[in-house]
Amino acid sequence: MSTGFFGDTPKIKYEGPESTNPLAFRHYDKDEVVLGKRMEDHLRFAVAYWHTFVWPGGDPFGGQTFQRPWFEDSMKAAKLKADVAFEFFQLLGSPFYCFHDADVRPEGRNFAENTKNLNEIVDHFEKRQAETGVKLLWGTANLFSNRRYMGGAATNPDPDVFAFAAATVKTCIDATQRLGGQNYVLWGGREGYETLLNTDIGRELDQLGRFVNLVVEYKHKIGFKGAILIEPKPQEPTKHQYDYDVATVYGFLKRYGLENEVKLNIEQGHAILAGHSFEHELALANALGILGSIDMNRNDYQSGWDTDQFPNNVPEMALAYYQVLAGGGFTTGGTNFDSKLRRQSIDPEDLLIGHIGGMDCCARGLKAAAKMIEDKALSKPLDDRYAGWNGAEAKKMLAGGFKLEDIAARVERDDVNPEPKSGRQEYLENVVNRYV
Repeated sequence: MSTGFFGDTPKIKYEGPESTNPLAFRHYDKDEVVLGKRMEDHLRFAVAYWHTFVWPGGDPFGGQTFQRPWFEDSMKAAKLKADVAFEFFQLLGSPFYCFHDADVRPEGRNFAENTKNLNEIVDHFEKRQAETGVKLLWGTANLFSNRRYMGGAATNPDPDVFAFAAATVKTCIDATQRLGGQNYVLWGGREGYETLLNTDIGRELDQLGRFVNLVVEYKHKIGFKGAILIEPKPQEPTKHQYDYDVATVYGFLKRYGLENEVKLNIEQGHAILAGHSFEHELALANALGILGSIDMNRNDYQSGWDTDQFPNNVPEMALAYYQVLAGGGFTTGGTNFDSKLRRQSIDPEDLLIGHIGGMDCCARGLKAAAKMIEDKALSKPLDDRYAGWNGAEAKKMLAGGFKLEDIAARVERDDVNPEPKSGRQEYLENVVNRYV
């Protein structure tokens, strides 16, 4: 069905690198085979419901700039928004989408009305999914926008807020399972603190640990087969978030016995806010065995906040997808565009153009990453650099076969006097540039 919002825009097609059509893919050919798998199956693109259909175009200094016919808090508007969304997914050819509960349903007077509204929209989504073949990559709960969450959700000093948040997550997991969602994300929008003067960190961490365990317990009780994911974010809105980065979240998971139950949904913009590169966060998640899915966007590097722009830096994407492929590729996860238009990009066509450019950028990055893996362009130099650890004595040293005094005696006996070897960073940077 056509809502008329996008006029008579035809379905976006692949036209090749020479195309100048802004409403066509130049690099994303979903059926192109890369490393033995279709590009669509590698990238598993998803549209973020909140930024694409909910965000009004505001910023810290100005309000709404977008005019959308569904911008009112009613069930009628929510269903129109859903119809436009599924029309958009089909035009774009996106196989997946993601949502928060508050994105898709009107806000009710209480928990019961919120649940009723959500379930009515889920009924609507089920029909649209059946008609279009579009699937849910993941669902989540908005536990940060409403004023009840101003002091956090799971980490709130009021146990009634904790309970309200837990009940809300239950309904959202139920909705995600009904819709065949492949993951459920816990995004701790206000799980942190603004000042230590009114914060008991130990207590709040214990609350958060119990909250996540409750979610995992419920997942197993209802037989939800998807992954539970946490999305790290270092700051904004709170001064310090408990889910600061990959390393911080892994430490949290280990402390509360969750390291084998929960993986991560890692966002490019959040990695930058944490003072890391995106590939660093992905590589660390791979090393720790907790990489689940990614949110794809970019920040403006002149701004110190999360600008959520569409990705357009192919070298960054190549290094990111190199880590994804090196980790074996996505299973239940995928590439969600947690990206929004600039507030002056007010036309419906701009929504398509932003996603088209992002998908093309990711496709170029994926192909460059795949070629680097095929050629062992980075893995061979890396293996060579650590080759000494393949020796018998080196292996024994790591395996606990030597005590500290044994190692010291060997260094003295054999007159071990190592000479530094070049890390060849510039060479490797030039290698990457040859592929992008």
